[in-house]
Amino acid sequence: MTDEPILSYLTDMDGVLVHEDQLVPGADEFLAELRANETPFLVLTNNSIRTPRDLQARLRHTGLDIPETAIWTSALATATFLDEQRPNGTAYVVGESGLTTALHEIGYVLTDSNPDYVVLGETRNYSFEAITTAIRLIERGASFIATNPDPTGPSRDGSLPATGSVAALITRATGRDPYYIGKPNPLMMRSALRRIGAHSQSTVMIGDRMDTDVISGLEAGMRTILVTTGISTRASVEAYPYRPTMVLDSVADLVGRTKEPFAD
Repeated sequence: MTDEPILSYLTDMDGVLVHEDQLVPGADEFLAELRANETPFLVLTNNSIRTPRDLQARLRHTGLDIPETAIWTSALATATFLDEQRPNGTAYVVGESGLTTALHEIGYVLTDSNPDYVVLGETRNYSFEAITTAIRLIERGASFIATNPDPTGPSRDGSLPATGSVAALITRATGRDPYYIGKPNPLMMRSALRRIGAHSQSTVMIGDRMDTDVISGLEAGMRTILVTTGISTRASVEAYPYRPTMVLDSVADLVGRTKEPFAD
């Protein structure tokens, strides 16, 4: 642990603030306290389907009022990375509006004619034709980028194949691995820190997964809090060779102590 003051927060969305489109009790009070204290924060999600505006509307429906500017998606992190690597480039995108909008906003042209990149994101409508086009473009030399490595996503009827599963299909066909931008790549954490002008030593990352949230926060140099309102449990922590700085039942446990959450 460190005595460095806590000046800002990064927090995962699903499993921390909301769970299956229901507000996690106390999440609204936690965010209200951050706003009251003028503590910078950013809400993160690996899902690239929706734009920040769409996510803002979804969160408002659960009872959370979060501005667009406080939402950071793997699509935005991917766009930031590509803008730094190859400004005003071209890409063939397999994904939805969250990803295509982010790339348009950095000046990228979306095309299937000799693109610089094939960019794979989340979608509920993966098509054989689009995947085949992606494979052929990668074979012809396009660089392969994926927004996140999650193999499955949740639904009310059970698991759905997600970006990581489709990326594996393309990799098997081409022999080319993608570069993943989203968690657990600490690149997403660092781009989020830059977004709010924060420093890793004075920022806390809150998440519900050891294998994405905690490891990416740790590798980016932040203190980490695991909450058990999502995927990981207190018992499952023991299965990993690394540990969060603290394990809490919920973000509700941080209400009243956001400036000093490590003082038990």
